[in-house]
Amino acid sequence: MNVLVEAGKLAAEGRPFALATVVNVERPSSARRGDHALVTADGTLRGWVGGACTEPGVIRESLEALADGDIRLVRIESGCASEGAVELLIEPQRAAFRLAVVGHAPAARTLRELAGVLGWQTTERIDGAEAVVIASMGREDEAALETALASGAGYVGLVASSKRATAVLAELRADGVDEESLARVRSPAGLDLGPSSQEEIAVAILAEVVAWRHTRDSPVDLVEEAVDPICGMTVAVAGARYTLDRDGTTLYFCGPGCLRKFEAATV
Repeated sequence: MNVLVEAGKLAAEGRPFALATVVNVERPSSARRGDHALVTADGTLRGWVGGACTEPGVIRESLEALADGDIRLVRIESGCASEGAVELLIEPQRAAFRLAVVGHAPAARTLRELAGVLGWQTTERIDGAEAVVIASMGREDEAALETALASGAGYVGLVASSKRATAVLAELRADGVDEESLARVRSPAGLDLGPSSQEEIAVAILAEVVAWRHTRDSPVDLVEEAVDPICGMTVAVAGARYTLDRDGTTLYFCGPGCLRKFEAATV
């Protein structure tokens, strides 16, 4: 498999991954400078950057890079008898932020243009969007808003006057939408700039969505890790290849050698 070709395919499909490139090697590591591997969001590693004892560290660092979005230069020492170490440049490629903008008001058009400048993916389809802005100027606001609240989007904004927003929420309440869901609606959407043009409303909404993205819970905490009980190496749970169930507990190992040692010591 050509790792760089595969990386290009994943990027074209909008699927997140991290590209790990070996930049330095300390023997007897079997990796070479320029070797590549990519790690997908589920912890799957494709390519070659060293042996089995190196891969768990590469996976862990790659998942953390995907979580925080930062390029990193890391050194990974082998915990196996072969020893050695590799230095890698890990470059995360995260899926573009997906913003659904429903409606064709001038504010909606401007918001799409501004989001494009930031590299966001804009769509009118609500399903799968991380943020939804409804700017349909009273045309089926209720249906779009109910769909947005049910979609799981983290940000839901409605472009409407306070009077119109109150009426829309009252109708949804009458239709059985719970108060917790209704409380998630941001309306008027956007930072409060006072009386504003449609274009200024779009800027205010963009600023609010950017602020929301920076203050929501960091995905770094979602990278679950475990410690190899033999060598002490930290192993990412996602994509772990060497595991053992003991007394209802799953143990994680950096490679087959540590797994065999544990099994031999506990027979």
